[in-house]
Amino acid sequence: MEISKGITMLQLDFERNIIHPVLIWDEEMVVLIDTGFPGQYDDLCIALEKIGVPINQLKAVILTHQDVDHIGCLPEILKECGPQVKIYAHELDKPYIEGQLPLLKDSHLEHPPMGKVDETVTDGQELPFCGGIRVIHTPGHTPGHISLYLIGSKTLIAGDSMYSVEGMLGGIHEPTTLDIETARCSLKKYMELDISSVVCYHGGLTHRNVKEQISELSQGL
Repeated sequence: MEISKGITMLQLDFERNIIHPVLIWDEEMVVLIDTGFPGQYDDLCIALEKIGVPINQLKAVILTHQDVDHIGCLPEILKECGPQVKIYAHELDKPYIEGQLPLLKDSHLEHPPMGKVDETVTDGQELPFCGGIRVIHTPGHTPGHISLYLIGSKTLIAGDSMYSVEGMLGGIHEPTTLDIETARCSLKKYMELDISSVVCYHGGLTHRNVKEQISELSQGL
């Protein structure tokens, strides 16, 4: 689904679990936000081919956090794209993504997906890609969870800080959130932004009365 020019929300189906990585691109840069579950690499490649941006054109992957459904295809991407692709994540989740520590929620996995993180990002940092991508550190779901604000289109990539259902924001998904109180505080950061649409990794796009929805969620904290 095209959100704006050069911004497409993907829809990948893993055993009836629909997830939504986001592809952002312009003439100079191709950025993928999150990579899907392990085993979804072929589906990811097909989705990008349909957009007309083959996976070997990727120059950056931004990981919102360490969970396995977000880093699952990272090893294949690194193998395919080589040194041309740079991986970005928050420093607090970096050791889990790189395999130095077991994944916080999937420590039982014998062979978890892993890969290098080239650059760590910080709260408020602006990445100079595709009109500007502002990093918002939104811990709670994991310690190093980040959200991303696409400045040009006023789109918030919320990762797993929130979920949505049929176009309405549902708030925090408590069963998969490690620190509920911290996650609630993180949502308040969104009130400072001029947001026209939100992409939740689980649930997809919300663009109706976004400010009001976020305000209601924040007031209930």
